Amino acid sequence: MRNATLGSSGVRVSVLGLGCGNFGGVGSAPELFGRGDDEPAAFTLLDCAVEHGMSLLDTANSYGGGRSEEIVGRWLRSRGTRDDVVLTTKVRNRVGPRPEDEGLSARHITEQVDRSLTRLQVEHIDLYLAHEPDPATPMEETIEAFDGLVRAGKIGHYGLSNYSGSQLMNALAAAAGMSRPANLQNSYSLLDGDEDDLTNCVNLGVGFTAFSPLAGGWLTGKYRAGEPFPAGSRMTLRPEPYAALQSPDTFAAIDALAQHAIARGLDLATLALAWVLTDPRVSAAIVGPRTPAQLVQMLAALSVTLSPADRADLSAIARHRT
Repeated sequence: MRNATLGSSGVRVSVLGLGCGNFGGVGSAPELFGRGDDEPAAFTLLDCAVEHGMSLLDTANSYGGGRSEEIVGRWLRSRGTRDDVVLTTKVRNRVGPRPEDEGLSARHITEQVDRSLTRLQVEHIDLYLAHEPDPATPMEETIEAFDGLVRAGKIGHYGLSNYSGSQLMNALAAAAGMSRPANLQNSYSLLDGDEDDLTNCVNLGVGFTAFSPLAGGWLTGKYRAGEPFPAGSRMTLRPEPYAALQSPDTFAAIDALAQHAIARGLDLATLALAWVLTDPRVSAAIVGPRTPAQLVQMLAALSVTLSPADRADLSAIARHRT
């Protein structure tokens, strides 16, 4: 396993991180709480990840209605591995019935970090992310709250997820004289993502971590034109983030990418993940395997070499710029 530094923060992470969004649910969707991976399956995945050198664990207070954090916490306590991992969790999404049970207000952040610490059974969180922007709260209030948690020792660093480049710039301006965002975590794959965001991060000393590097399973090749989505797949459980990919152009691009993968002796998922990992602007990619076998298969992408020209060719095919 390779390791990388998140921007100028000094935080070292494995270049593949384990996404824990399927533990006890499927992301933050309330109707799917209690589904996804149960605790024994999650423990098996976590054990396999650490065995293969994956130190970055990514969860959120809203995943599975808190179940994901609870499972990770019990695993950390049972294995005694706290010092071996970089623990990331998030705040912003709705976690209760009240209007104030969401957002990035100082009150909500300070309340939720304590609840996350309790569920995770740890004394501090290595990296605490704003899960997405909150237009109802001034950026300055959010940044001051995060800075206060850093000074209190409850978190090591903080960052942003699902923020645009301009929003990142606003956050950095608001952080003048305080601790600054260490990380931007956005969706990035052959099929989506804004490459300008990555360049901005490099120029600003902010680490970039990519979630959904396989575009919700689209880049595994399991979704086929004219065929129903496989039972239990992301497109049957929580399709909204990937609805825009349902087009003839996408299916044609995936078929073309699959042929390139075959020519290299690879499967499509390995090639697609390697495309993300060989981007020098990417600090780490967050993957969400459902089984140890899938996780081990993803590790093969670490051994794939793609030149800048290779990456540009694949990008042109995937983004329909042939």
